[in-house]
Amino acid sequence: MMNAAIQTNIARLQIMKAKVLAALRKGENYELKTELNSEYKERRKEAVRRVIANMTVGKDVSGLFTDVLKNMHTDDLEIKKLIYLYLINYAKTQPDLVILAINTFVKDAEDTNPLIRALAIRTMGCLHVQEVLDYLCDPLRKCLKDPSPYVRKTAVMCVAKVFDLNASVAEENGFVEGVRDALSDSNSMVVSNAVSALVEMNDMAPGNNVWSLDPSLVGKLLTAINECVEWGQIAILETLVEYTPRDEKEAENICERVLPRLQHANGSVVLTTVRLLLRYEQFVRRADLLTQFSKKMVPPLITLLSSEPEIQYVALRNINIILQRHPKLLSKEIRVFFCRYNDPIYVKYEKLDVLVRICSERNTEPLLNELKEYAKEVDVDFVSRAVQAISRLAIRYDSAAEKAIQVLLELLQTKVNHIVQSSMVAVQQIVRRYPRRFDSVIEGLCEYIDDVHEPDARAALIWILGEYSESIANISNILTSCLESFLEEEDEGVQLALVCAAVKFFLKSPQQGQTLVLKALQTATEKCSNPDVRDRAYIYWRLLSADPNAARSVVLTEKPPVELDNADLSPQLLEELLAELGCVSSVLQKPAKLFVYRLAEKAGVPRGSDMVGMGLEDADNALASGTAGSSSAGGGVIDTTNEGEPELLISF
Repeated sequence: MMNAAIQTNIARLQIMKAKVLAALRKGENYELKTELNSEYKERRKEAVRRVIANMTVGKDVSGLFTDVLKNMHTDDLEIKKLIYLYLINYAKTQPDLVILAINTFVKDAEDTNPLIRALAIRTMGCLHVQEVLDYLCDPLRKCLKDPSPYVRKTAVMCVAKVFDLNASVAEENGFVEGVRDALSDSNSMVVSNAVSALVEMNDMAPGNNVWSLDPSLVGKLLTAINECVEWGQIAILETLVEYTPRDEKEAENICERVLPRLQHANGSVVLTTVRLLLRYEQFVRRADLLTQFSKKMVPPLITLLSSEPEIQYVALRNINIILQRHPKLLSKEIRVFFCRYNDPIYVKYEKLDVLVRICSERNTEPLLNELKEYAKEVDVDFVSRAVQAISRLAIRYDSAAEKAIQVLLELLQTKVNHIVQSSMVAVQQIVRRYPRRFDSVIEGLCEYIDDVHEPDARAALIWILGEYSESIANISNILTSCLESFLEEEDEGVQLALVCAAVKFFLKSPQQGQTLVLKALQTATEKCSNPDVRDRAYIYWRLLSADPNAARSVVLTEKPPVELDNADLSPQLLEELLAELGCVSSVLQKPAKLFVYRLAEKAGVPRGSDMVGMGLEDADNALASGTAGSSSAGGGVIDTTNEGEPELLISF
């Protein structure tokens, strides 16, 4: 009985709770509805603010549509903006009710205040509802010829929205022609917006040929660019990038007139100007002018490195691309790229890449000294990259090898675990690059055999011991002690290195190494669980048993010197990224067509295709073979990640 009573009470409490919550939910909207219809202006104003606040956090306030509309008839610009924002948000879900606001829009489009006229025409365009289109035409036609430049610049952008909604309406009513006429406007702000609108319309309907640049238009744009705000300048510069000059003289004239944009405070303006200059290199043949343009590009690129860390990162990613076109462009500015103590780690990584890329033979020594300091930092990954940079310099420049080995030996002497591991791998790479050149330091490396624990570092040291076994006095004891822990080694690379070192030692010193190699091969073939190690050991054993001379020619053959991994982009990808310099694609180092849906579809890559995550060459091959529509095994999931980069998938 008691259990039944308890269950009954719990059920009653749950019902009461549900009713209270429903009442509260109903009460909030009911309260807002009451406030919106209040006779007091301040209460209505506060209610509109609360409605927008609720809408912003994702609450459904569409039920208050008619009550919000009643407050449109106000002279308060703040309230009018908030209500227009509400209408834009709910217009697509309530298209029939939006018609109720048309009279207010039309009235506001003829208001004496240009701010209200512009706000009305902008909002009508942003509603993106077919039912509003008929009522939008007359106000838009008037606003395109409005005496206020602020209204005109808003109207030309509204034309692009009308064109997106219904291209034929925009053409038949002369709106597109009105935007073309706006290119000759006396106000630079209107001109830049007209350029943006025409470019957008061209992208929406590539076959319509909405507009094209000619020399007279180019002259007008170059005149207007001096007075535009930064975003207007970017729009004009991007348009000029796509323009093909008639002759070399016109190309020179355009380049000279945009050079002042390199001094702009906005980094995007600077990078877009650099993009234009790089693009026009193919049209300018005078070597002195090309040298002048290159020199002019250097100071603004350096200035970007004194900005906020995020801008520095973007600048460095773009500089990395530019340097692949002009490797010596910043070779005299190497100290500018030295890492500061307070640089974020992602900026330090990019600076290291740039430092190695711009370093020349004459400034390797100061850079190696700088890298030695970086290698003593506490961040393990940064230390590893700094040490890798040391080995890359030594491999690239023969004259830097001695200094690099000296620096690495000093780092090994610190006995700091992560420094020792990275340094040992770097020493092995340099020793492989310059065989028999550093025999004097080999024996000294043996003292670190107990300090090296990471698989890569341990395999590197054991490789050195086997390769230079004749230069080490107690090599037999060292390899024997390593073999005692053979089965405890979890990494396949270390086990393979041990077997190979034992075989090399035997081939170089048969009397001393016979016992050792026998033990190594028996352990690897009989007790090791890794099939790759067992197979390698069997091959060595059979080779040694059949013909020791053949084994010597195979195992002790002269090895090709290690080369730098090619960190450069492919020529095709480089050209694509130079054409998109200053954009997201230059930061991701992927062409925009691989992660922007609109461009992907234009390039023949459908949504849901696994090509969106491919590299450029793979994607082009897939397009050529007609496999663009195939989905991946993971159900068509698009992978748009780079190593160390966040996911990015953009749709316009």
